[in-house]
Amino acid sequence: MTSAADTGGLLAPGWAGSPAADATDDRAWLRALLDAEAALTRAQAGLGLAPAEAAAAVSDAADPDRFDVRSLAERARGGGNPVIPLVADLTRAVGEEYGPYVHRGATSQDILDSATVLVAARTLDLLLPDLARTERALARLAAEHRDTAMPGRTLTQHAVPTTFGLKAAGWRTLVLDARDRITAVREALPAQLGGAAGTLAAFVAYGATDPTELPAAYARELGLRAPLLPWHTLRTPVADLAGCLALTAGALGKIAADVLVLSRTETAEVAEGSGGGSSAMPHKANPVRSTLIAAAARRAPQLAATLYGSLAAEDERPAGAWHAEWEPLRDLLRLTGGAARDAAELAEGLRVRPDAMRAHLGLTHGLIVSERLSAELAPVLGRARAKALLTELAGRTYAEDRDLGELLSQVPELAGLDLGSLTDPARYTGSAGALTDRALERR
Repeated sequence: MTSAADTGGLLAPGWAGSPAADATDDRAWLRALLDAEAALTRAQAGLGLAPAEAAAAVSDAADPDRFDVRSLAERARGGGNPVIPLVADLTRAVGEEYGPYVHRGATSQDILDSATVLVAARTLDLLLPDLARTERALARLAAEHRDTAMPGRTLTQHAVPTTFGLKAAGWRTLVLDARDRITAVREALPAQLGGAAGTLAAFVAYGATDPTELPAAYARELGLRAPLLPWHTLRTPVADLAGCLALTAGALGKIAADVLVLSRTETAEVAEGSGGGSSAMPHKANPVRSTLIAAAARRAPQLAATLYGSLAAEDERPAGAWHAEWEPLRDLLRLTGGAARDAAELAEGLRVRPDAMRAHLGLTHGLIVSERLSAELAPVLGRARAKALLTELAGRTYAEDRDLGELLSQVPELAGLDLGSLTDPARYTGSAGALTDRALERR
């Protein structure tokens, strides 16, 4: 049957065509809703609360191709959610004999929450391999450039030297942090089953001697965690999803932000492997992957904020708080899934330019190692004299366009020092190499 005109991503190139796009479209959500309904009947059949034939009939009828998504969306306005018209259509599809076992004892939120968790789980399962690709590529870069010196920058200015290996190792650490949080949230995602007000009362009416067994059976059918309690207004699972997705988008956004700065024409210390073109300027190779990731990172916190706001849900079932979650959560899944796809491509194709990094270490005429010189010259000249000398020479390096090492060589008291070594930025990267090695030990 025809489907709803779900957005294909014309204005969302960050997630269009990504695995997350297919995993979160209207058909995917319909599939999850039908999976949730079929699992409920199977769980009841497994506990002797419904005939096995009913479970088979509902499972057979729960085929997304048999349902009209557009019609469901339009009829959802009547009750405020798509489960109500779907139950009617599924009941008809199952037939008169076993139709009464469709949705029996459940409330709309049971099904939609369980479907939402299914969609989230399926999307996270697709997102994690892209994070793994990103991590592997960054590990290679960190190892290869363990000792590649470059300017460290603080508050936009050159600070002291660092290494690109340490920078890449830091990026990788963020990716692993995101992976660990997503994995933990994915494993904890629970099914939802509580009935009209979270008491499981209807299942008693339908013959269950111990209805508390049913949520666990239902969760097993769905491949989800059994809930301790119905969580209609206890929205920890959704808040946890919001947190891990926003963190992931932000972690990938940090990588993108660095690449955007380092790939500027006047910097050119890195470049995307395959930049994007311009409609007006043939010479351009824009850092498009980084741009799209950065856009996702800017949107994610606001979407997560809406989901956190829905924690304040009144009563046993809320009016509005639950409904406010659906679109922001889908957007978060899409944005983060697309960003993970783009991050993998970015990391795997990133080109590093050590020559440019080395050249930029000299832009401050040697002042990038002034911290080291302050420490090394103090025992020779005295702390006050060393500070005064370096302050004077710092001004002269720019005024006379001369290198700090050259000016230092003219100071008689320093004749015995190896000024070449002391003023070489590549020899003042501290423990960057050891820190990189330690970071790469994390698996």
